[in-house]
Amino acid sequence: MSELSASIPADRSMIKSLIRKLNSDIPDDQRTASGEIYILTERNTENFVAFGNAGAFPLLARLLTSPDPLTQEHAMAALLNLTIYEAGKSDSRGSLISAGAVPGIVHVLKKGSMEAREKAASTIFLLSDTDENKVTIGSAGAIPPLVLLLTEGTQRRKQIANSALINLCEDHGNKGRAVRAGLVPKLTELLTEPDGLLKDGVLFNLVLLSSHPEGRLAIGEAEAEPLLVEIMGTGSPYNKKIAASVLVEVYPQDQKYLLEAQQHGAMGKHREIDFFKHGMFTEKEKLDQVLEKLSGLGYPIDELLSPNPISR
Repeated sequence: MSELSASIPADRSMIKSLIRKLNSDIPDDQRTASGEIYILTERNTENFVAFGNAGAFPLLARLLTSPDPLTQEHAMAALLNLTIYEAGKSDSRGSLISAGAVPGIVHVLKKGSMEAREKAASTIFLLSDTDENKVTIGSAGAIPPLVLLLTEGTQRRKQIANSALINLCEDHGNKGRAVRAGLVPKLTELLTEPDGLLKDGVLFNLVLLSSHPEGRLAIGEAEAEPLLVEIMGTGSPYNKKIAASVLVEVYPQDQKYLLEAQQHGAMGKHREIDFFKHGMFTEKEKLDQVLEKLSGLGYPIDELLSPNPISR
């Protein structure tokens, strides 16, 4: 297909022909149709709407389990396009769920090529923006293959996998699933990478998991304490806050971490951690507990709520 033809709206006869090929049992037809739909929906939103109205997406979802790697990758790429368009986001993402795409996406995560797995992880990241979808995706078994992808391939793939896991781990049940899938040791290992490109996201995931009993136990068993202490001493202000918060959660009886949390600004004037942004969730209740613990050490509440760090 030429660059020009890929950028113009598909006519009705072309759409019907490609839908017919998607429905075909002939592998070459499926491969050709899924590839052309991927190109057309990538370059023209009107085409995406037209193919959606024509019933392409349940057919594409069916091809996610195709034994042909290229067909599978094309279908996954076309379905990823569905989640990217800003117009009608909630409707289109709901269509993917209702089309039964989630089991197929999980299958791609487990069995697909690295390129297809990256697209599957990107799709999960975009789909997991509602509480209901987080539960649906986590229950379908997406977390273990995402944990595996976190340690494979390029930094970009690791970052996509971690971002998808962050979204999913905002659900309490998924936190337990992630811990049981071995996420904490993988995150701890990533903290030791010399380039540190994933450090922000890894720490964010750890602080999410630290709010779950299994997560706290796993972080302690992974011997993450020295790494977190080092980050509190040498990391960015953002990372110091997260590391302090994880340590307070995992080692609540250790007074030095309670003090470090205050000194590194993990508690502010409004009793919430300012790195939890964009309306994802508020940690007021957690920090109220930390304030109570610090107050029990003899520090007056007014001093605890001060934006200035406690002097040694």
